[in-house]
Parts: sequence; structure tokens; C-alpha cells
Amino acid sequence: MDPALTGTPLSGATGTAQYSVRLDHVSKSFGRPGGGQAVLDDVSLTVAPGEFVCVLGASGCGKSTLLNLVAGLEQPTRGSIEVPGHRPALMFQEHALFPWLTAGRNIELALRLRGVRSAERRQGAERLLELVRLKGSYGRRVHELSGGMRQRVALARALAQESSVLLMDEPFAALDAITRDVLHEELSRIWAESPRSAGAADRPLSVMFVTHNVREAVRLAQRVVLLSSRPGRVVREWRIDLPQPRRIESAGVSALSIEITDQLRGEIRRHGQH
Repeated sequence: MDPALTGTPLSGATGTAQYSVRLDHVSKSFGRPGGGQAVLDDVSLTVAPGEFVCVLGASGCGKSTLLNLVAGLEQPTRGSIEVPGHRPALMFQEHALFPWLTAGRNIELALRLRGVRSAERRQGAERLLELVRLKGSYGRRVHELSGGMRQRVALARALAQESSVLLMDEPFAALDAITRDVLHEELSRIWAESPRSAGAADRPLSVMFVTHNVREAVRLAQRVVLLSSRPGRVVREWRIDLPQPRRIESAGVSALSIEITDQLRGEIRRHGQH
């Protein structure tokens, strides 16, 4: 079968290759030492500069915990995590915007924390709103924005951090299918333009995107990483050779989604037998 339709299985980390994120034999447990609950077990994963990686798995397999570890919000029980450069930007499933601030002011807050001067923050927020197709929305309150628009503002706020690593924790899961489809297109465009748009000309934007939606992963990613059910372990990876931009209903996306879904179902069944 055409490898562009099946994907190419990958092995292990990239060794000494340049990287934006590297996890080396990372495990995470919650609770008392020796009696806690294992969430992640011996995860090794490398993300190259400018790479878009989707981490896929069933609910509860540790995907969000993995992002929290990379973001520095949690510490691994074992193993090491390296993220050279700036602290990663994190975008949550909920927009997490401050309702008492306008769209522009929410973005300006990130610019302020980054040390951007007051005189330049308004211009920077306007530029980022235009980047996410919300030109003219600087003064709109959060309650005046649709769900999709709120997520665009949240994305703009994350990009305002000018990090070379963007972590996304199921950011489109709560949106309707049409809005999600549009935002897939927008995210792909922004990622492709990232060396200019995110202000990181010396280091392109790397994305780690967590999802349990197989088609979403295949549509967006250059590489899909499948985690087992809890505790999460890397069980297989696919290189996605389909050209961008992709449509979620295209034949190539559908064919590879079926293959990955079969693997995911197998992991869920295996976990259920224990």
C-alpha cells in the first residue's frame, strides 16, 4: 500500500539530532512513593524544531499529564525532560480568557509578562489578532465572542509568548464540527508561517498537540504518537506523508485514520482485559 496512505512506523527518539523537546525515559505517578498510581511509564519522545506532533490516546492515558510535564507544571517521577530556549506556551481545552478584559487586553497581558513595553503592546496585540483572523476585535469582550473566536484569542495569547514550543491540550474538543474544521485550517496556516508570525525566525515553531480524535491528529500532524491506556507508554508512531493543506474527509486522511483507530481500539481492548 502507498506509504502516504498508511503512514511510516517510526522507532525511538532521534538520538543526537537537534530538538525542541526531548523526554528521556519519563515516568509519572501520583500519590505516595511506592503506592501511587502510575500515569506515564518510560516515555521517550523527541520533537524536532518546526515539527508538528500529535499525541493520541484514549481518555485517561496520561496525554494531558505529558503536556503538563513538558510545560513544567509537573515534575516527572523518573526520567528527564529538556526544552531548550524559552518556556513552552500552553493552550488549554478551555480558552481560559479573563472575562473582565477585552480580547486585545487578554493578549496584552501575555506581552506584558514577556516584558514588552506599554507603548508597543497594543500594536503587538493588534498584529496577533490579525494573524488569527480577528482583525478589529481588540475591544470586544469575551462574552461577545463565539466559542471559535475565543479559542482564536487564546491561540493569539499563546503566540504572544514567542516561545518556540506550543503545547495544545485538546483545544478544539468543545467546538462544533464546522468551527473545528476552520480552526484546523487556521492552525496549519499559522504553524506554516511561524518563523515570521511568532517572531521566532531563528527557531521555527514546534507544536505538541494532544487529542483523542484520530482524524484531527492525521489532518494536522507531521507525526502521530500513540500512547497505550494507563499507564501511558509510546506504542507506535506514524510519519504522515500526506501533503498539506489536508481536508479531514480526504481519502488519504480517512485511510490512515482507519489504521490508527484499529491500533487505538486494540490498546483499549488490551487494557480492558487486565
